Amino acid sequence: MNTVHDPPKSTGLQQAMKPRQLVMMSLGGAIGAGLFVGSGAGIAVAGPAVLVSFLIAGFLVVLVMRMMGEMVAADPDSGAFSVHAENAMGPIAGRTIGWLYWVQVVIVVAAEATAAAAITAASIPAVPQWVAALAYMSVLTAVNLAGVSRFGEFEFWFAALKIVAIVAFLAVGSAMIVGWIPSFDAPGLSNLTGHGGFAPNGVTGIAAGLLIVVFAFGGTEVMAIAAAETSEPKRNVSRAVRSIVWRILVFYIGSVLIMVTVLPWTADELATGPFVAVLNAAHVPGAGAVMTVVVVIALLSSLNAMLFSGSRMIYSLSERGAAAKVFGRVSGNGVPRVAVLASVTFGFVTVVLNYLAPDRVLPLLLNAVGSTILVLWTFVTVSQIVLRRRAEKLGRTDLPLKMWGFPYLSYVALALLAAVAVLALFDDAARNQLFATLTFTCAITLACWALGRRQQSAAADSTPEKTPETVG
Repeated sequence: MNTVHDPPKSTGLQQAMKPRQLVMMSLGGAIGAGLFVGSGAGIAVAGPAVLVSFLIAGFLVVLVMRMMGEMVAADPDSGAFSVHAENAMGPIAGRTIGWLYWVQVVIVVAAEATAAAAITAASIPAVPQWVAALAYMSVLTAVNLAGVSRFGEFEFWFAALKIVAIVAFLAVGSAMIVGWIPSFDAPGLSNLTGHGGFAPNGVTGIAAGLLIVVFAFGGTEVMAIAAAETSEPKRNVSRAVRSIVWRILVFYIGSVLIMVTVLPWTADELATGPFVAVLNAAHVPGAGAVMTVVVVIALLSSLNAMLFSGSRMIYSLSERGAAAKVFGRVSGNGVPRVAVLASVTFGFVTVVLNYLAPDRVLPLLLNAVGSTILVLWTFVTVSQIVLRRRAEKLGRTDLPLKMWGFPYLSYVALALLAAVAVLALFDDAARNQLFATLTFTCAITLACWALGRRQQSAAADSTPEKTPETVG
């Protein structure tokens, strides 16, 4: 698919990640705190109709993953969607989304370390929040510096633990619904229609729920970045995309269906800890402690994967002349160490902030990342439409993985993204985040344009003028 404006291909990184690690990492990247914690907030505003919100958001993320998979399978690169945007729309677009993504990753890494540390400090008061944050940041930085094969194995088991926890939750919840738990009175399907009906807050509640849950699927893009460091990336990406799409829907939709079926949506405990609430209702011993560990693992798994993807993004930007050359240096074990350290520096800064003002750090960080995912998915969708049309004009029909129903479903994805953005305009917090993200995106675009102009000027100045002697 890389037919025009091809940037240099990534070199120096090792293709040492195993196919099973890519599949599990892709699945684990999409299953994070958004499901374990954020689902409760969605239930609180939409009631049982949050299922509709999750279905819409899930359909959107499936389309985006398929489009991303089509481009990555055809052109695997550590810059992933940034490289594809550059191929489709030119260097400024590619650099803009690359830098925007890297800044988002830097903030998310710090936010997830802070969230995991806050949960740890609440569970173990003897451990100060800043100490836990420092420990988590140090360990996961070391993991990312150890090499992609070790990183992949570490992330594989992180993701596996999350998936085992969800499968166990689905099993216990299903047993509660059908009456196989003697200590729990099975409610049947009454909670889906009682307490104000299936959609107690109407379409407005579904829309509000959609604004919450669409961001729960952030992290799926890690697959696109990691693919360049697997053996036979084209085949493995196709396998990963095909295998995880339905699993994401089962895990997300299945978990939320059990939550709103087992307990009334008005239950206070659902809003704060939906998984723990259901397991407590089943009188599962130690449910709270177990789920606390699972949530911390989910946060650290996401932190680990985001640090990896952030380092590879700035490495790719360096390769394309959009970042300092030092970020493109690769160590003997195939790790861009300077890129890793640059991506984690802000996380260590927040360790100090966790010491000074532990209760204020997380809200500030979460507001900062805002609606970046909408911009990212929009770039992915537009890039796929442009590159697919270009490939078809050139007669290239042998793509390893193809988007379904092109171009219709690609335009459906674009329409859904626009609809989410419009909904955000009617919510104060979401509107502020959206405007902040768009402003920041415009600022990055302007900076990338200025950098491009300066590089063009420098290249022109370094080119010797042709004289009659040189021409002749």
